[in-house]
Amino acid sequence: MIVAEGLSRPALRRQLRQARRRLSAVQQRQAARSLYRQLSQHPLFRRARHIALYLPNDGEIDPRPLLREAQRRGKATYLPVLNAWPRTRMVFQRIEPNERLKPNRFGIAEPAFCRARQRRIWALDLVLMPLVGFDEHGGRLGMGGGFYDRSLAYRTRRKKGHKPTLLGLAHESQKVDRLPLASWDVSLQATVTDRGWYAKPGGTH
Repeated sequence: MIVAEGLSRPALRRQLRQARRRLSAVQQRQAARSLYRQLSQHPLFRRARHIALYLPNDGEIDPRPLLREAQRRGKATYLPVLNAWPRTRMVFQRIEPNERLKPNRFGIAEPAFCRARQRRIWALDLVLMPLVGFDEHGGRLGMGGGFYDRSLAYRTRRKKGHKPTLLGLAHESQKVDRLPLASWDVSLQATVTDRGWYAKPGGTH
């Protein structure tokens, strides 16, 4: 576990990204299998009909086995897609098995933009989110672009309703003792790693 005290968010982000990029291909495959075992039979995953995931980049833990399992079970699966304009906006678009993807401006594969196949984030059941760092209190440190935080900003205004469930996915090595959070950061109900679950107080498991 990394101690965050005395580190700025950019410095902490650099350290955590370097750590996950040092993982070998074998370690990444093992972590992906372990993550799959942690989540595939969990009630949150089994009950969800509309699930958003991501494609791994920059050493992120790989949720593609979960994506394939969700599709095998007939669930609707979604990937984040960046808007051409405004460039700060991200939407969630349904993806089918074996669909052709193309790289976005960050080099991350995504489906071709199609408004008819998009779903509002509040209408999803489960969002499996990438992250750079996490703590046991629901804190999430992202890549710094703010795409997820902007997409989920409505949650700070809503007093009722709990959709979607937000789960961070991470390698165990991305755990931090306590993250310095900004006012716009959206907290997670739990983070799932290759080793186990970290649910915030009042979160979910």
